[in-house]
Amino acid sequence: MSIHIVALGNEGDSFHQDSRPSGLIRTYLGRSPLVSGDESSLLLNATSTVARPVFTEYQASAFGNVKLVVHDCPVWDIFDSDWYTSRNLIGGADIIVIKYNVNDKFSFHEVKDNYIPVIKRALNSVPVIIAAVGTRQNEELPCTCPLCTSDRGSCVSTTEGIQLAKELGATYLELHSLDDFYIGKYFGGVLEYFMIQALNQKTSEKMKKRKMSSSFHGIRPPQLEQPEKMPVLKAEASHYNSDLNNLLFCCQCVDVVFYNPDLKEVVEAHKIVLCAVSHVFMLLFNVKSPADIQDSSIIRTTQDLFAINRDTVFPGASQDSPGNPPLRVVVKDALFCSCLSDILRFIYSGAFQWEELEEDIRKKLKDSGDVSNVIEKVKCILKTPGKINCLRNCKTYQARKPLWFYNTSLKFFLNKPMLADVVFEIQGSTVPAHRAILVARCEVMAAMFNGNYMEAKSVLIPVYGVSKETFLSFLEYLYTDSCCPAGIFQAMCLLICAEMYQVSRLQHICELFIITQLQSMPSRELASMNLDIVDLLKKAKFHHSDCLSTWLLHFIATNYLIFSQKPEFQDLSVEERSFVEKHRWPSNMYLKQLAEYRKYIHSRKCRCLIM
Repeated sequence: MSIHIVALGNEGDSFHQDSRPSGLIRTYLGRSPLVSGDESSLLLNATSTVARPVFTEYQASAFGNVKLVVHDCPVWDIFDSDWYTSRNLIGGADIIVIKYNVNDKFSFHEVKDNYIPVIKRALNSVPVIIAAVGTRQNEELPCTCPLCTSDRGSCVSTTEGIQLAKELGATYLELHSLDDFYIGKYFGGVLEYFMIQALNQKTSEKMKKRKMSSSFHGIRPPQLEQPEKMPVLKAEASHYNSDLNNLLFCCQCVDVVFYNPDLKEVVEAHKIVLCAVSHVFMLLFNVKSPADIQDSSIIRTTQDLFAINRDTVFPGASQDSPGNPPLRVVVKDALFCSCLSDILRFIYSGAFQWEELEEDIRKKLKDSGDVSNVIEKVKCILKTPGKINCLRNCKTYQARKPLWFYNTSLKFFLNKPMLADVVFEIQGSTVPAHRAILVARCEVMAAMFNGNYMEAKSVLIPVYGVSKETFLSFLEYLYTDSCCPAGIFQAMCLLICAEMYQVSRLQHICELFIITQLQSMPSRELASMNLDIVDLLKKAKFHHSDCLSTWLLHFIATNYLIFSQKPEFQDLSVEERSFVEKHRWPSNMYLKQLAEYRKYIHSRKCRCLIM
């Protein structure tokens, strides 16, 4: 017998990462007298070949011979990256532990806004423990000045935790430290109580099953074996940040060149990338007007740092540039200009690696005052209009996501003519786009725009064999690294488009979406749906989606009684039919045994308690 515990949330203090002790779950497993298992055997994923496992898995023994399995996921981004696995683990949990740090409101809101809705949907009379870890740093301060009040507001209050527990009907615990008292007696006592309750319930269900099986003394019915395990589809890791970062070094589709005050070329860049992270560049390149931004500090930063030079004769500029020549921008600040290549590398990598930027600037500028001055200018460039500069504490901000996920992002420019330098013509409609993003994210388009092809010199490019809706979803992935198909048919169309442009990660995302949708359908819906599963299989094979085609064959075999009654079942090839018959569930042997058992029951004129 086993108990399955799922732990969600981050109980670590983001401001004291270096000094914080081991996590709540690991500390409990290591100290509880009821749990056995040495330190080396607790952590199973330490030598895993998976780069970023969704859950850290612990295994131990509790109460002597009860297997204890704990899955711990402290980071929502990792949890959300494979929500199919995450949802299944939550659905099979006997106990759920939600944890956060009382001094880190970010971890609390991550629990409240992300984990709680998922748990509410999957919750089915499973006990939940909410653990608020840590001692509030300013709880005992009597001072009521605005500074102390704002500090106190950064802590999660007891009232907020209790309110969250009421929403779930959960048990609320405050663990001021991870010592023997709070872990062993307080948290451990509550957790072990729920463990005993889960064991009692499982034992009771087991006894009921035994009672039912022993109540019939005649011939036993045939045992239905479990279907074969479906193939596991592993998602491909994202290379979104590296794609955009490489764009800076490849010097393709450049549309802006920066010069120093002496009018010497410093570095080339791309307007679309700069505008995606900074309203200063939006203002500089006329994407937005001062009236749109309404922030005097951003307007002042733009005027103090940059000036556009539109002279027809410009020293150092190439006179034979084909098409529209790059925009020439003069950097007024000499110190800022000397570090511009490092600053652009920082921006292209997502604008969140502050320590690396500061180190690079320090190598060029010996004076610490000059370094601070340049860093402050970078913060002003990345400022959000109308808000206090949230980038003052670089170390705090470094733990968050890259700036692509905040501020403006590239999605702002999707299917919009601003800064667009290419237009796709699809089904009589036009879709504007940006060559720099397409080249960075898609190798086929990089070859198309930089080779000896018609598209390299043309602004209007026709697209065939793809609907406008599908192509827009494809562009959305290139711009944002995410997509959300409307259904299985749309996902298959997007997979075909991804195969056409050889974007393998998008293919895997579509495969995973189709698999998840089919697995979530009940048998009755599978039997009545109009989707041709065999046609789906043939399309997957034709477009080299080997993982999906293999999975679909297993899916047809596992649901043999449903799909064998459909007319499209006859369209399977001889090889496919042979595979399905070999792996079908239930097997032919079981159906023969079941027929014999029914015949025996009818001959004895007795009633089968199971059937």
